[in-house]
Amino acid sequence: MNLNQLKIFYMAAKRESFIAAARELNVTQPAVTKGIQRLQEHYELKLVNRFGKKMVLTDAGEVLFKIAEKIFEMEMQAEESIRDFQVKKRGHIRILAGESFGAYYLPDFILPFCKKNPRVRVSCNILPTEQVAENTANLKNDLGFISFPVENEKLTVREIITDRLVIIVSPDHPLASKKRIIPRDLEGQSIISHEKGSATAKALLHYIRKNNLSVCFPLEFSSNRAVKLAVQQGIGIALISRKIAGYEISTGRLRAIPFADSSMLHRYYMVCHKDKYFSEMLQSLIDAADQWAVEYAGSLM
Repeated sequence: MNLNQLKIFYMAAKRESFIAAARELNVTQPAVTKGIQRLQEHYELKLVNRFGKKMVLTDAGEVLFKIAEKIFEMEMQAEESIRDFQVKKRGHIRILAGESFGAYYLPDFILPFCKKNPRVRVSCNILPTEQVAENTANLKNDLGFISFPVENEKLTVREIITDRLVIIVSPDHPLASKKRIIPRDLEGQSIISHEKGSATAKALLHYIRKNNLSVCFPLEFSSNRAVKLAVQQGIGIALISRKIAGYEISTGRLRAIPFADSSMLHRYYMVCHKDKYFSEMLQSLIDAADQWAVEYAGSLM
């Protein structure tokens, strides 16, 4: 088997485009076409059907694509392993995280890690949970942190921390003097919601339906900062992890009221590729995250 031809086929199938494959591999489109033709001639099988600019894999093509995917994932892992031996205490760790974890939790252990390992470059980017999972499964990053578990045969997903959910209100709100939230406290309330599908929105809707509550949603935001600002301005109340509103609570801009229901929790998860090679520095970062998680859990006691 010609691995160069296999890579051309794999990239064209992955991108669903001869043009995109040529661009990524830095070759001409005719070279992509010829590479796939020769692969088909070698096996005496049709691997790809073309309908204008669209390409569709045959059954044989689907099987070969899955095998090729494993081969080139192993190639990436081999390169990372060798690079780790070459650079030793140097390296580049790529992290993706959901908005809440990336902005409010990740710095707690990333900053100390970077101070301790100044020769290691760490990139942290914020993406929706689904994209964090997809990129991690495709080995485009080393580690991911998400707000709800995902099912993907390529990923290892494990819980890293559990945080308390609270209701935040402005200091002059009628609920501000409450010590605990019980279901009837939310009846008829205006609630600033996180975007549909987020872990916080799901927890809120479950609580409302379980307790048969009638509420209204005047605003919906994908930004925690926007949610907090709306609550500060008296537009409504909101459900949020206590840490995310920690600064506003400590400065008196918001009041946080815990739930009498101890099940109102927000869990965060660490994800990585099942076959990911853990360099010494990446393992060190994971160990730092785990140690931080233990200390964080202790602070909630």
